[in-house]
Amino acid sequence: MPPVRKIDLLPRELRLWLQDELKERGFAGYEDLAESLNFRLAEEGLELTIGKSALHSYGQEFQTFAKMQEQASDEIRGFLEKASLKDEVDVTSALFQQLTTIQWRLQMMMATTDELPDPRGMKDLTSALNNLIRSTSLRDGILKAERAAQVEKLETAVEAGDIEAEAARKAKEIMGFG
Repeated sequence: MPPVRKIDLLPRELRLWLQDELKERGFAGYEDLAESLNFRLAEEGLELTIGKSALHSYGQEFQTFAKMQEQASDEIRGFLEKASLKDEVDVTSALFQQLTTIQWRLQMMMATTDELPDPRGMKDLTSALNNLIRSTSLRDGILKAERAAQVEKLETAVEAGDIEAEAARKAKEIMGFG
């Protein structure tokens, strides 16, 4: 197994700073960037220095990743615009299917070739799937709470005599609270 790259030893905060700096500098100026990064490392008491060639290599890799993220965002945005799905649950389901398809393809690549993709990509994809699942559960919980509140309002209106029980029952049926 190859040794860990120095760039991968950076604390998360510094890696995020580095990624922002790379974008801001247009993926150029690696000599100045190396100097700034090494100054920050020294300030934090880390006995680590990173040369401009290592930064350049990482910068090129990150630039490719950033472009792929941008393309994926554009594709998903286009997909959502074309899909014109009315129900957010359908959109979430479609995105989940798309992510699982990508993950499956990535797994198949890993099983059949000698050139394995970067495992961090698989981790990021898995994290995206987990976040989507969590957001779906949260959204379902919010939807259930909103529906319960609407049913409560209808029942309160019936008790107060503001609306007839039959009208409230029909309203619940129409809204799908049946």
